[in-house]
Amino acid sequence: MSDRARELAGALAAVRGRIAVACSAAGRDPSEVRLLTVTKTFPAADVALLTDLGLDGFAEARDQEAAPKVAELAALRPDSRPRWEMVGRLQRNKAGSVARWAHAVQSADSPRLVDALDRAARTAMTAGERAGPLPVLVQASIDGDPGRGGCPLAALPALADRVDGGDALHLAGVMAVAPLGTDPDEAFATLSAATERLRRDHPGATELSAGMSEDLEAAIRHGSTCVRVGTALLGGRRLISR
Repeated sequence: MSDRARELAGALAAVRGRIAVACSAAGRDPSEVRLLTVTKTFPAADVALLTDLGLDGFAEARDQEAAPKVAELAALRPDSRPRWEMVGRLQRNKAGSVARWAHAVQSADSPRLVDALDRAARTAMTAGERAGPLPVLVQASIDGDPGRGGCPLAALPALADRVDGGDALHLAGVMAVAPLGTDPDEAFATLSAATERLRRDHPGATELSAGMSEDLEAAIRHGSTCVRVGTALLGGRRLISR
């Protein structure tokens, strides 16, 4: 095992331990919380090592980085079947590319983007580039700051309705990031309440993607079913090498 593989194995054990402890404290089963590894700025070689360690869920924030990385990992580990998800702010003109490589999009935050994703997913399905509808999470803005992305909580139900009405989309749930400088417990409690209200009309929207390296414990306390972890697994951000 290489030094990098050992480093990643140790980090993965530590993150899984944190998830287990947080679930135990919240009276939850660790199997209820999915670990999604955020691999932005890290090379496909690192992702390949993580697949060797048993991980199969990865997330990217920029289409221009993700699309070639997905192809590179397929060449490095042709027998792997990873699940790739888009978690970053998404421009409508990138929807076509994202619909081809992403198993799911977690950052739908406007009706126009939802419509673009629906058209793109329909086109990809017709071309045989997708096997089925695109799962979409609506991104909530807990504090309503438009500069950080996300849909204001008051507008979240209407956005969920828009996704649910898409012919080539599947409403999978809600995603959010705790606002900077706020108490994560307070932020995730607000998010949890908004998510429960949304599920009354959309009971199939079961995913709550919340919590990252620094606040995953608080997110798990408030019902997160998916934690998005980058730094705690891979280390400080660095430029990918080609």
